[in-house]
Amino acid sequence: MKSKTLGFIFKYIKGSLFFAILSIILSAAYVAGALYIPYVIGKGVDALFMEGGDEIMLRSLILLLIIIPLTAICQYIMSLCNNRVSIKVVERIRKDAIIKIQKLPISFLDSKGKGELLSLIIADTDAMSDGLLMGFNQFFVGITTILGTLCLLVMIDYRIALLVLLITPLSLFISAYISKKTYVLFDNQSRIRGEQTGFINEMVTNVKTVRAFGHEDENTDKFGEINERLVDASTKAVFFSSLVNPSTRFVNAICYALVAVVGSMICMKEEAFTVGLLTVSLSYANQYAKPFNEITGVITELQNALACAERIRLFLIEEEMVMPESKDLEPSKGAITLKDVSFGYSKDKVLISNLNLDVKPGLKVAIVGPTGCGKTTLINLLMRFYDPLSGHIYLDGKDTTELSYKDLRDNFGMVLQETYIRKGTVADNIKIGKPDASMDEIIEAAKKAHAHSFIKRLPKGYDTMLSEDGGNLSTGQKQLICIARVMLIDPSILILDEATSNIDTRTEIRVQKGFGELMKNRTSFIVAHRLFTIKNSDIILVMKDGNVIEQGSHDELMAKNGFYTELYNSQFT
Repeated sequence: MKSKTLGFIFKYIKGSLFFAILSIILSAAYVAGALYIPYVIGKGVDALFMEGGDEIMLRSLILLLIIIPLTAICQYIMSLCNNRVSIKVVERIRKDAIIKIQKLPISFLDSKGKGELLSLIIADTDAMSDGLLMGFNQFFVGITTILGTLCLLVMIDYRIALLVLLITPLSLFISAYISKKTYVLFDNQSRIRGEQTGFINEMVTNVKTVRAFGHEDENTDKFGEINERLVDASTKAVFFSSLVNPSTRFVNAICYALVAVVGSMICMKEEAFTVGLLTVSLSYANQYAKPFNEITGVITELQNALACAERIRLFLIEEEMVMPESKDLEPSKGAITLKDVSFGYSKDKVLISNLNLDVKPGLKVAIVGPTGCGKTTLINLLMRFYDPLSGHIYLDGKDTTELSYKDLRDNFGMVLQETYIRKGTVADNIKIGKPDASMDEIIEAAKKAHAHSFIKRLPKGYDTMLSEDGGNLSTGQKQLICIARVMLIDPSILILDEATSNIDTRTEIRVQKGFGELMKNRTSFIVAHRLFTIKNSDIILVMKDGNVIEQGSHDELMAKNGFYTELYNSQFT
């Protein structure tokens, strides 16, 4: 799994390979400079005890004035490179994720929570990018520093190198032990924080219902209980994780003290081991120990980043819909045929079984039945949001599976019970399906949908900015805008899925007249619970338990005195 994950990560880094390689080169230059500085200082210290050492001290000072700024510049540019790579990786992954969502089957998206997908595209992508790229850089710098200082210590005096090598890894083991223990605490903290976020979202979204049923005090108490658990979990996690730094610093201080003592003894006994070399050894011992703290933290970040990367990889390799190429076909005449169509959201639970239907162009087809009988499912099949388990659906004699989604859906205009309003002006929302529509066309469509009068009363009319999901409009007003949107595109086939369910009866009657004009000479499918609105349909399909049990005009079905008659009469009782 990890090899595939690393390959996936490298694929996205490849686009910024120059900056990634430059970052590694600069990291190596930064480490080399950081390690060379103590050596120059050591030379300067030795010069203090030498006759005529002023010239050496001056050269050492000049060298430091050159090396220190260059090292700082390398570190700065290295950070810029890392940020560049990180930002571009996030950009590419999110772009691919959005493209992927457009190509995934609706069934897959329905099976995933919105929060899960949002977390994947936003939080997991950031965690992967920051953890891997920044973490890798720290890991590289840390390992290079450890190996470099160890080699230099061996060159100075193998005994000091051995002493440092034996003692400083203790800081790594202590850090790893504490980090392993605190992982569970941080995981618990994260889980409770998620619970709290979900509860807050629930309360804000449903504040009217909460107040209507008088649950304010109960929810306040529940939030307080969650909050107390979060405080307790956070306190424990922060307390135990804060032990890492002082523990490792304690070990490092012991190592530093031992190097000072042993180095001083060697310095006094051996003339070749100068005070300058002792100074360098102490500096290297300190530098050698420091990366252990950073690497321990980086390992945790890398593990989390790899886990996030694997989740993203699995999402991006999900099987996509098979999409034939668009052929720019002529607009459909509106003939729809269903032949032995069976469908279920799971194969072991079939919702529609062997459905046959032949709709001639221009017919007005109503679909009625109790909740859960398969009305909306039938619409989903017509639009190819889902494909049948068996059987075929034909548009003008062409199998819809052989048409591109664009060629198929360009022929449909759809108004759903759930409204879709995006952030933008009223005019922008109406012309979603026809971006090049003129203002006159937009106004005419709004008039047909009986939306013009309320739009004119808005602060800026058609130029009024709507918030996300149309929060500053009523549900009925949002639905009228969606109806105007379909009026504008003038489709070959019209689908109305409870399109007037959120509109008052008086406005509904007027909108139905507008629909009547729109439905002339085009095939229409209407899903409705208020059966008096579909009395004039050419065909009424009565569905029950996924099957069409009755079919005919309103008068024909009423004459049968069957299930339709029962449904129709029930709306007046």
